[in-house]
Amino acid sequence: MRNVILCVGILLSFCVGGLTLDRQPSADYHARREALAKKAGGVVVLVAPLEGLDATYGFRQENNFYYLSGVTVPGAALLIAPAAGAQGETPARAYAEILFLPPRNLRIEKFTGPQLGAENPDATRITGFDQVEDAGRLPEEVAKLLASGRPVVYTDLPSNGETSASSDALAFLRHSTAMVFFQDAKPMLSSLRTTKDAGEVALIRKAVDASVAAHLAAMKAVKPNVKEYEISALMDYEWERRGCERGAYSPIVGSGHNSTVLHYSENTNTMKAGDVVVIDAAAEYSMYAADITRTLPIGGHFTARQKEIYDIVLGAQEAAAAAFQSGKSMLTGDGENSLNKVARDYIKAHGKDLHGQALDQYFIHGLGHYIGLQVHDPGDYKVPLGPGMTFTIEPGIYIPEENIGVRIEDDYLVDADGKLVKLSSALPSRADDVEKAMGGK
Repeated sequence: MRNVILCVGILLSFCVGGLTLDRQPSADYHARREALAKKAGGVVVLVAPLEGLDATYGFRQENNFYYLSGVTVPGAALLIAPAAGAQGETPARAYAEILFLPPRNLRIEKFTGPQLGAENPDATRITGFDQVEDAGRLPEEVAKLLASGRPVVYTDLPSNGETSASSDALAFLRHSTAMVFFQDAKPMLSSLRTTKDAGEVALIRKAVDASVAAHLAAMKAVKPNVKEYEISALMDYEWERRGCERGAYSPIVGSGHNSTVLHYSENTNTMKAGDVVVIDAAAEYSMYAADITRTLPIGGHFTARQKEIYDIVLGAQEAAAAAFQSGKSMLTGDGENSLNKVARDYIKAHGKDLHGQALDQYFIHGLGHYIGLQVHDPGDYKVPLGPGMTFTIEPGIYIPEENIGVRIEDDYLVDADGKLVKLSSALPSRADDVEKAMGGK
């Protein structure tokens, strides 16, 4: 009985990694591994980072590793290689995939909780990998695959000033007598991650729904003399009680002049009547991020000037959404199909600053970005938006001279039919509806 309880504990720890993660079916991760192997045309090796003994906020798996495996074990590694036909004296090779798990350390598990080990007879069923081995066998298995194909390893090469668990773990190849060439796997992974499958979309929807609930709570709580950090704390509570493991990014609650500071993060000001507050905050659900912003009148009602600026920003967002065409529209640039250009042209054509100048000079950031395992998910912005893509549309106007900053940000999905779906549509965005949600009449 004691052994049964221990095995159950290991299984639960693997599935949730200390959190209540909703893991997609193993077949989804398997399909991604096969797609990457085919795209690379060679051996791919990725290694997950280790959890530091002094980790303060708990371990979060590296995004690409989780995308391919759904495995939350620190220090795990994966190896995949596509099928290959016979060439000369080199025999044909079937598609291969191996998950490597580090040996269990019972002393460390007293601090981190039990982990899944390769010795577990159910390891392949639990993880969905064709083969699970001890991490010590990684060099041997990599050498076998390289011997029957090209001497190229695709891995997570670090950018300047960065480190990579994969690169460090593959040092044995650099020190061997064999000639091995390394290629960066990240661009291929970014390309694959740009289009979300149904399971990913479902997780993003949960992150969005929890974030919407948090924003609705914030709308009720924003009042004069309330501290910005009180709103941030309230939102943390609201989405975590709905199963989210953390915020997707450092929240911005900027009131008064701080509403004009794009990445204001101190959240220490006391909110004052007559000002607006920009709340850019959203949650992460099972590793997938939302990203939502609303601008609220602290006294419950916009002034005439605040409402003028607010309506221009909202109009720009609505104009960009209305101009969307699946397979043609792009988030960036200033070309014919650029949604960014649509929004900027709208702002330029509506309203003036105190000096009679057009307002587009106060729109000082991009129109939007992809969302997914990262709040700014990697992807190719030169590729037109199409089915399965999830992204934000977030125009803004920031006028320091008037202490007015307005940003309205929502999350969108292009569905299978090419229709643009506003995932955060349950959150009010029109000025009158925002005032009503805040308790105004």
